[in-house]
Amino acid sequence: MPSTEFDRPALTARAVAASVSVASAAGIRVNDPHVLADTYSVRVHLKPAPIVARIATLTPVLRSPVESWLARELSVAAFLAAKGAPVVPPSDFLPPVPHHCDGLAISFWRYFEPISDALPDGATVGRMQAELHAILRDYPGDLPLLAPPLNDIPRGIERLEQLGNILPESDLTLLQTNYDRLLRQLSNSVSVLQPLHGDAHALNLIPTAKGLLWNDFEDTCTGSIAWDLINLDDEGIAAYPNAPDFATLEPYRKMRHLHAIVWVYAISPELPDWIASAKTMLDNLHIT
Repeated sequence: MPSTEFDRPALTARAVAASVSVASAAGIRVNDPHVLADTYSVRVHLKPAPIVARIATLTPVLRSPVESWLARELSVAAFLAAKGAPVVPPSDFLPPVPHHCDGLAISFWRYFEPISDALPDGATVGRMQAELHAILRDYPGDLPLLAPPLNDIPRGIERLEQLGNILPESDLTLLQTNYDRLLRQLSNSVSVLQPLHGDAHALNLIPTAKGLLWNDFEDTCTGSIAWDLINLDDEGIAAYPNAPDFATLEPYRKMRHLHAIVWVYAISPELPDWIASAKTMLDNLHIT
């Protein structure tokens, strides 16, 4: 889809209207829907109800059917909340399943007012990751293996090949070669697999009156804890008991780097804002 044909404000307005429509049909009064975030999905606080609607707007470009991603997220968050883990749980005003309206998939979450803009320090994030992983080990549901990179990268490269006008063939070959090499390294890993957050970094911790709460489990999957730990700084790694060493983490860091490049370029016709940073990362990418 060429960027000149993509009407982002119209999609955002459609997302807000869809979330309000589903909530209203469930008997929830929404007087002042407020957009909290608008990137790959739109998040709307359905004021005055203590509910946040998350509408999948751009994520289905690479994650289709997106309902399976939303269902996993809801299931894992509900499990963690029932175990007393510090997470944002699904809303209890609507069934904890993906809802649909106007061609959009929507999930609903409990709203917590942030009490600070400051990010938690690395050591806190590392300790909280360790505690989260300990609880996640008992999650009984099925989760795909490293869903973010193993799904998004091949689908993203395929989309870039189909679009044909975003990256030259040499860059596409570079992306594919790096992916194949890193995939072999991860496949040869002897790491123990377990359920993961999938995108566990400081920005996905919300500071609330109840303390820091984990949020955004859309990338939840199974894999080595290294996939979550690559989001930590040195203090965070030191605070995580028995963290993997640098050599174990390095291929996961490189795969995360590649994931970011492919994701941003693949969505660039709809979301060009981050293309400059993706270009810098691509320019620094090489095969080793």
